[in-house]
Amino acid sequence: MKKVGKKTFFVIAGEQSGDLHGSKLIKSIKKLYPNSHFIGHGGDLMKKEGLKLIYHTNDLAVMGLTEVVKKLPFLLNVMGETLGKIREIRPDRIILIDYPGFNLRLSKNISGLKIPITYFILPQLWAWKENRKKYFIKYIDQAISIFPFEKEWFEKNKIPTGYYGHPFSDISISINEKLSFLKKHNLSDKDEYLILLPGSRQHEIDKHWPIFLKTVKKLKEIAPDLKILVGQSPGISIPNTEDFLVEANNIQVAISCSKLALASSGTVTLECAVLDTPVVVCYKLSYISNFILNIFNKSKYISIVNILLGKRAVPELIQSNMNVKSIVKELSPLLHKSEMRKKMLYSFSEIRKLLGYPGSYERIANKILQKT
Repeated sequence: MKKVGKKTFFVIAGEQSGDLHGSKLIKSIKKLYPNSHFIGHGGDLMKKEGLKLIYHTNDLAVMGLTEVVKKLPFLLNVMGETLGKIREIRPDRIILIDYPGFNLRLSKNISGLKIPITYFILPQLWAWKENRKKYFIKYIDQAISIFPFEKEWFEKNKIPTGYYGHPFSDISISINEKLSFLKKHNLSDKDEYLILLPGSRQHEIDKHWPIFLKTVKKLKEIAPDLKILVGQSPGISIPNTEDFLVEANNIQVAISCSKLALASSGTVTLECAVLDTPVVVCYKLSYISNFILNIFNKSKYISIVNILLGKRAVPELIQSNMNVKSIVKELSPLLHKSEMRKKMLYSFSEIRKLLGYPGSYERIANKILQKT
C-alpha cells in the first residue's frame, strides 16, 4: 500500500449485520489510512462512519425465495445503478460484505473493469450453494473469513482465504455500562429480564412477533415477575409493545442485562453467546423458501452457535416447531440454575475461545490496505 493520495472504496452491505461489520471496518481503515473515502450501500452505522450512502439496508434486505421474487424488479434496478456508479468513479477497491445473492452477481458483472474486490463475511457455501465457489475463484481478489473452520473449507476448495479472528471477540460490556442502562430506564438489577429479539427484517417481525407475544403471555403464568425487554433493529416496526421496554440503541447492553433471550436465528444468537445470555433460537420461513432450503441445505443446524460447536448447544425451533408450547418448554429451564442452563453457559465459554482475541477489525483493515 502506498501512503500517498486519496483511496476510494466502494462498499456494499445489504443487511443490518453487514452494516455493523461495515461500520467497524470503515472506522478501522480510516484510522490506518485517514485519506480514505467510502461510497456504496449500507445502513445508518456505515453512514455515521462516513459512507456516502446510495441505497439503505432497510430497502435491500430480503430472506427466502418468495421475498426475493417480490423485490426482484427493485433489486435489478439497484444492480444497474450500482454498476453504473462503479464505472463512473472507478474506486481503488470494492469491499463486499455478506449479502451473497447480490454481491456475487455484482462481482461477475463488474469483472471487466479489473477493480480488485475484497469479500468480507463470506457466504455459507459449506452449508448450501457450493457451486457459488466459482465466483470466488474467478472474480474475488481477497476473501476474508470470520470463522476458522470456514477458512479451512474455502482453502480446501482452492480459494485463498484469510482469517484474522472474529469481530465479536471485541464485544465487552462493563458492569458500569449495565448499571447505567438499568438506571436510564428505571430498571432494577434485582429483577430478571427476558429479551425478545424477533429479527432484523420486517417480514421476520411479521411472522415471529405474534408467536413471541403469545409466548410471553404463557411464560408469565410460570414466572409472573419476569420483566420483558425487546431489541428493535433499525428500520422495522414492532406492534403491541406498550407493556415492554423497547431498546433500539444499546441492544448488546440489553442482552447482557437479561437472564435469557428468545431470538430469531441470525447474528444476534452469537451475540447472546458472547455476552453469556442463554438463548432459544427460532425461525419461520415461507413454505416455498423452507422447501427449497431443505433440498439444498447441507448443515445440520441453523444457529451459528450450534454450527461452530458441531452440537445442539442452544435449542432450535424451526417452522411448525416454532410454537408457544415448544418455546415455553425450552425457555422454562433457563429461568433457573438448571442443568440445561449450566451446559449452555459452558458451551458459550467454548464459543468465546473459538472466536480468537480482540482487534480483528484492525487486522482485517490492515490486510485490505496492504492489497490496495
